[in-house]
Amino acid sequence: MNEVVGRHDILLVTLDTLRYDVAVELAAAGRIPHLARHLPDGRWEQRHAPGSFTYASHQAIFAGFLPTPASPGPHPRLFAASFAGSESTAQDTFVYDTPELVSGLAKAGYRTVCIGGVGFFNKRGPLGSVLPGLFHEAHWEPEFGVTSPHSFENQVARAEKVVAELPAEQRLFLFVNVSALHQPNWFHLSGATRETGDSRETHAAALEYVDRHIGRLFAAAGSRRRCFAIVCSDHGTAYGDGGYTGHRLGHESVWTVPYAHFFLDPAGTTTDTTDPTDPAEAAR
Repeated sequence: MNEVVGRHDILLVTLDTLRYDVAVELAAAGRIPHLARHLPDGRWEQRHAPGSFTYASHQAIFAGFLPTPASPGPHPRLFAASFAGSESTAQDTFVYDTPELVSGLAKAGYRTVCIGGVGFFNKRGPLGSVLPGLFHEAHWEPEFGVTSPHSFENQVARAEKVVAELPAEQRLFLFVNVSALHQPNWFHLSGATRETGDSRETHAAALEYVDRHIGRLFAAAGSRRRCFAIVCSDHGTAYGDGGYTGHRLGHESVWTVPYAHFFLDPAGTTTDTTDPTDPAEAAR
């Protein structure tokens, strides 16, 4: 990441509440083609969430603790605060001497921008101001929130505006919290109603909705220079699994999440799919 930070723009997208099993099924079935074309080998990586609900998970993510690979570790991290004794800080980790990643990237010369989705980013009170308050600028409107059937389209439009207005020489760290997967999501499935409510099927339909528009976000993020993108879920959610519904609880449907990182290149350039965190690639 020391080769990325300072040279490339960075995009972090959290697909809030997205279940790993639903993400994998839709990718395998060809139902999310715009996301799948960027996934390494067309597949999501299975990881464990750092928290069981949005606030806790994002506090960890912004501290450099992205979802952890679902295999025995330790696993070197992409980003880490300077912290004595950290077993997941490696030679290639971008280490910052600020409390969290957002201010660490700001200190490295990045303009930090948040486009919020769920209520923890709405700036309508002290709690909803903590996470967006980490950024140079933060955007939230009711049309970005969980009750809007067009939330992601609206978020993408704001991202396009942010990118277009930024000076060409300015590096950008853009964070987008996608609210469309979060309850309520019944309105994304044809035939579903408020009375029938949310389900695993409406959750899947919400991911298909996001996929239809995420190409615009990727195009904007990669339009100025090469962009390193991270796309993941912050936590999953239960739809009757083991008798549970929702999240902020310890169930596999909540702690197992999809993850991917990759490069986005400006139109007309060749995409390098080399993974900068792969030791075999780094040795070449």
